[in-house]
Amino acid sequence: MSFEGQPVETTMSVPPRAMRAPIRIGHITLDDHAILAPMTGVSDLPFRKLVKGFGAPLVVSEMIASKAVILETKNAIRMAQMDAIERPFSVQLAGCDPEVMAEAAKLNEDRGADINFGCPVKKVVNGMAGSALMREEGLAERILEATAKAVKIPVTLKMRMGWDHQSLNAPKLAKIAENVGIQMITIHGRTRCQMYKGSADWAFVKSVKDAVNVPIIVNGDITNYEDIDNALEQSGAAGIMIGRGTYGRPWFVNQACAYIRGEGRMPDPALDIQRDIVLQHYEEMLSYYGEINGLRIARKHIGWYASGLHDSAQYRQKVNTSTDVSAVKIMIRDYYDSLLERGYTQRAHEKVMEGEGE
Repeated sequence: MSFEGQPVETTMSVPPRAMRAPIRIGHITLDDHAILAPMTGVSDLPFRKLVKGFGAPLVVSEMIASKAVILETKNAIRMAQMDAIERPFSVQLAGCDPEVMAEAAKLNEDRGADINFGCPVKKVVNGMAGSALMREEGLAERILEATAKAVKIPVTLKMRMGWDHQSLNAPKLAKIAENVGIQMITIHGRTRCQMYKGSADWAFVKSVKDAVNVPIIVNGDITNYEDIDNALEQSGAAGIMIGRGTYGRPWFVNQACAYIRGEGRMPDPALDIQRDIVLQHYEEMLSYYGEINGLRIARKHIGWYASGLHDSAQYRQKVNTSTDVSAVKIMIRDYYDSLLERGYTQRAHEKVMEGEGE
């Protein structure tokens, strides 16, 4: 997947790739510096394939419960599916039992393993997984060590700054993780108690970066070129992880990579190409989930793609109330074609939707 577009000249405050070292994750080397975040209900196989097709160096799956992986539940098997185009790829695992997490990593050794200490959602935290583990440093260390020792592939970690602002222990946990063999750490610049409110604290990430020698990736609220500059400059991180900034913009990770390489601000694809991307994504979701579930899940993506476009509210309403798979396909085509006929060429503005992820 590619699109035409000439970069726009810009003055960068962060060094371009020519001056930035590759990201080395054990034996894996990433020459580019932007990664797709694991996002529940978003970074499924159809979406990851799109993002990877545009040129993302690394994509991470939705969070999967480690116990479900071992039990080989239908949902876990589906969520862990991978296409050859995705390599290098990582499955994000959540859980609270070191042995179960280690076994789940073994079962995904041909893919890759990322450990989740960052999910703030109540049902995950109540199960002593996700960001709850940031309050249990002893258990967190046992999970990290067991998982890293169980596999020959590099294991990575994603976490937050801490449980709350009275316990910002990410630097300490990062050092623990490094000592037991974790090869890369991503920090979302919020505490668990913040959930997704407020603003990500990119500057705090520098304290984690200064505590360890493994690559640190900064995550949270990176939705435009200015955010890329500021996140990298304030954190000193080796790279960025983008989550909600990709909603309706599967090309944004690639744009970020090009920008960090010093190639300027690449414009979004032209509307006719965006139309074809939406149709391709829709078809992939129907094939992956089946028509009924595929249409249901596709609605949010179709809405995100149209965010900022003219007359998008009426279009979204029509899509959201239709149960006819073929009719929705026609709606997509007709909507973009009508914009093109009226001379629209681009979004009126960028808008990032709220939701879980990152």
